[in-house]
Amino acid sequence: MSFAASLADTLPVLRWFCEACLIGAFLGCVFTVIECGFVLAFGRQDGGERPAEPPVTALKPLHATEPELETRLGAFCRQDYAAPVQVLCGAQDQAAGAAVRAIQCDAPDCTIELAVDTHNHGVNRKVSNLINMLPHARHDTLVLSDADIVVPPDYLRGVTALLAAPGVGAVTCLYHGIGGDRSWARLSALAINSQFLPQAITAIGLGLAKPCCGATIALRRSMLERIGGFAAFADVLADDYAIGAAVRSAGYAVVVAPFLVGHRCFENSLRQFMLHQLRAARTIRSIDPIGHAGSVLTHPWPLALLAMLSGSASAALLAIAVLASRVALCRCVEWRFALPRQDYWLIPVQDILAFAVYVTSFFGATVHWQGFDYRVATDGTLIEDKT
Repeated sequence: MSFAASLADTLPVLRWFCEACLIGAFLGCVFTVIECGFVLAFGRQDGGERPAEPPVTALKPLHATEPELETRLGAFCRQDYAAPVQVLCGAQDQAAGAAVRAIQCDAPDCTIELAVDTHNHGVNRKVSNLINMLPHARHDTLVLSDADIVVPPDYLRGVTALLAAPGVGAVTCLYHGIGGDRSWARLSALAINSQFLPQAITAIGLGLAKPCCGATIALRRSMLERIGGFAAFADVLADDYAIGAAVRSAGYAVVVAPFLVGHRCFENSLRQFMLHQLRAARTIRSIDPIGHAGSVLTHPWPLALLAMLSGSASAALLAIAVLASRVALCRCVEWRFALPRQDYWLIPVQDILAFAVYVTSFFGATVHWQGFDYRVATDGTLIEDKT
């Protein structure tokens, strides 16, 4: 078969592909506008009477010394909260607890403690850390949050008020990205603020998602015991989601707080950025493979670029409309949550990288987490890759 004949056979397929991408980009642009509406409406509810504030143990599993960790931990010691607060940090080596010891020296009145234990109880090292910490927890109301989370002074008051409502078994928080000075960290924060956060808010609004995020999981000790304790999640990749699913299976609600916490991003290279994004994408794929496949519509800019391969003027116009909608979505997120101005020029770059991660997430099941490589089994459990 000649080259000309091969090209003639290929062109109809190329046209079909471009038309499919054009339709996908258009639908994605419409979905982006819908996201704007859900973002602006998020958390618009009247506050009722505040219940009594119970004593709280804030569980903070630590992995390594991170920038500004002392400041983030200190925010838990300075909560506007009437009841006692125990800030319990856990680590598997002494080096990770340097920030805790610094706070103990500078502010001896703060109730912050460090539990160092090298025992592993499963493949998920974060959950192993929590298992080791739990015997040191003094209070029955437990508030878990990752070490990279930034909280306001009224954080515990808001979370425990939601947990006090009848039928509520756990409370979780969505989060916005905080990038800092490094370009890759800013790009990571932009990925959260322009993609993850509005998509999560819209999915919740449409009833398509029931999240439980490691940024915050508040629950009572009795509920934790009812769902099998932390040990039940020691080999699971999406431990936070699995905890939420177990609470719901026990017949209780998992409430998403009407406010956000911050997530400090630390990526300082393209490799770190891509590994982090790929872990997040494969985690979502392990939880909801059908929904993950359908999320192709949340990538309208790359789809519009692919549609332009046909040379269609409508595809070029749609690409402009897509970028405008993406910037508008960023503006809505900034306005609704009082966030600083994003680097809008990074939006096209971020969207292309996100699409590359999305496509790659379907090929392979390896994730990189806290310095270790794992394979994700079909049931969502982790298998450490020692090759």
